[in-house]
Amino acid sequence: MSLAHLLARQARISPDTPALFNGTERWATHAQWAQRSAALAQRLSAAGLQPGDRVVVFMRNHPRYLEILWGAWWAGLAVVPVNAKLHPAEVEWIIDNAQARWAFVTRELAPQPLAGLDRQIDIESPEADALLAPLDQGALPDPYDNAPDDLAWLFYTSGTTGRPKGVMLTHRNLMTMGLCYFVDVDPVDRGDAIVYAAPMSHGCGLYAIPHLMAGARHVVPASGGVDPGELFALGQALGPLSTFAAPTIVKRLVDHAEAEGLGPAEAARAFKTIVYGGAPMYLADIQRALRVMGPRFVQIYGQGETPMVGTALSRQHIADAAHPDHAARLASVGVAQTPVQVRVAGADGQALPPGEVGEVLVRGDTVMAGYWRNPEATAAAVREGWLWTGDMGSMDAHGFLTLKDRSKDLLISGGSNIYPREVEEVLLTAPGVAEVAVVGAPDPEWGEVVVAFVVAAPGQAGDAAALDAHCLAHIARFKRPKRYVFVDALPKNHYGKVLKTELRQRAAQAENPA
Repeated sequence: MSLAHLLARQARISPDTPALFNGTERWATHAQWAQRSAALAQRLSAAGLQPGDRVVVFMRNHPRYLEILWGAWWAGLAVVPVNAKLHPAEVEWIIDNAQARWAFVTRELAPQPLAGLDRQIDIESPEADALLAPLDQGALPDPYDNAPDDLAWLFYTSGTTGRPKGVMLTHRNLMTMGLCYFVDVDPVDRGDAIVYAAPMSHGCGLYAIPHLMAGARHVVPASGGVDPGELFALGQALGPLSTFAAPTIVKRLVDHAEAEGLGPAEAARAFKTIVYGGAPMYLADIQRALRVMGPRFVQIYGQGETPMVGTALSRQHIADAAHPDHAARLASVGVAQTPVQVRVAGADGQALPPGEVGEVLVRGDTVMAGYWRNPEATAAAVREGWLWTGDMGSMDAHGFLTLKDRSKDLLISGGSNIYPREVEEVLLTAPGVAEVAVVGAPDPEWGEVVVAFVVAAPGQAGDAAALDAHCLAHIARFKRPKRYVFVDALPKNHYGKVLKTELRQRAAQAENPA
């Protein structure tokens, strides 16, 4: 069954219910949303697009993002979401690789025509208005009836180690993800509202699926992005909001609440649920978030290859401070979500005993169909149905998974394994530290040594000796950094993940200057 049937269903059962909002202004009811998406689908088909063709969406967050997304699915097309921060040359590479025919764009992102397309639509132009104008007829036409394993969402990885790979996600993958949300992440009522502050081209946009299933409201901030003051005000105006946020966004919300003197009661009026994931959430940061904003957090762990589904750390687990394992659980990413199996395995793929570190594997109906036009990469990533995530972790006897690092980030010094995240967790508890990233640098005696890149808190000066003493008080001597590099900011990709490849290059160059 096509994902488009979700919108057709809501248009039948709750046609007049407000569905889309641009800031506090109502943009469309469910019926209006469905009429616009169905009209777009008919015009896409009339223009010659065939079921299975790919359509690029290179847009800033906007209510039309959802109208275009469901319009493409209504026509049986596959959507290629592209992050709004990419350079047009990077977008053109994706267009070529995806063999996409049309693109919907925000004008300032692509002021010139992108190469390789049959047609490029500015989403705020009269051309877009005409494509989305409702049809002059009563009953909605039925959506194209995709098979469950047809391609729906062709998501390109961030490509920090080379060209991005196109992750093929099917209607079955995304339908399973949507249903799983209610069981493992958060129940949703018809009166709830999700706000899209993080890029809709990424995981944030996928959470439109469960919220449409429930008939909830969809809110795009007028700014189209992350403005903590705006988000708090939106929540107070429209009712508590739910959202998906990377840890960097959570930190900005907490910083705003603390600066404005807003406590858990005020946060509860603005936010129902904040689902965090996509990058490591350090123990010190989630403890501070709970203290400032109260128990409205849920953590998910997944990848583009198993979208938003791997493990979940529930609101109850996060809030249960009396549990004897609370600190360990808070540092974990929770337990396997309902539709998947998760194991920590050795190189042979066999499960390791509790407490041992290995690679995290996931199997289930959310695991991708493969990488687009890349059978070699698919064969390496998915073996006997198991997705090899590239993440290293350990699992306790109760099924709680604790991530250590990406396998490529593990460093070995003097024959001992060192997981950078463990060192980062300790350094973030030191006074005066705002952000930190730990990498390995080549060393002729030890093989690798630990290097910490540190961003000092505002008004603080970096003190390597104090940080070294702090590490010696909390972790084994061999794990402590051999060098501290104080920087103004950490390099990050378009999704807010720290670029450790770049930091390793910096560390190596500093050790061996030309």
